[in-house]
Amino acid sequence: MSTAKASSKKRRTEPQLAKSDHLDLDLSNDIKGIMSALHQIREKAHKDGLKKNEETVSRQSFAKSLSKSSKEVCRRRRKECENCLKTETAKFQAQYLQALKDFISNYEEEKERLCTRYEQLRKKERSLISEHEKACTDKIAKLEESLKKKKQDDRTFSSLRKTLGSFLKNLFYVWGKLHFPDADDARFFVKL
Repeated sequence: MSTAKASSKKRRTEPQLAKSDHLDLDLSNDIKGIMSALHQIREKAHKDGLKKNEETVSRQSFAKSLSKSSKEVCRRRRKECENCLKTETAKFQAQYLQALKDFISNYEEEKERLCTRYEQLRKKERSLISEHEKACTDKIAKLEESLKKKKQDDRTFSSLRKTLGSFLKNLFYVWGKLHFPDADDARFFVKL
């Protein structure tokens, strides 16, 4: 078979050879064009890849800087909040302590005022009790004096009554004898 091919190659004529070279040249040009296009596509893809890599790197660096900036902002905000909280806590504690001091001061003043008032009332009560005791003692003394006087008056009255009774008895007796000399003596005695 190889001999047949070789013989057929020899049989080819020159115009066929030129046509075949022309086809090979066209094919070679087409291949070169395709290769060139592939090469351009590869370069474009490489450029696009580089661009995407640059964009990715750029995005990553932007994300890093944004993250770093965000962390810095958060750190500053946290520090500001902590400082603000410390300041407000200190203010609140100062206000609370002042209110507590004011309350204690008012309590102490009120306690002092009430103690003073209590002492005044106690002195007044003692004075009133003393005056009342004195008045009662004076009344008791007057009543005792009055009672003694009354007892004395009662004794005097009793003595006076006895004396008057005796006097009247004698008077009636004498009068009876004068006016009724013959009468019985027993009728003239009056019991007093």
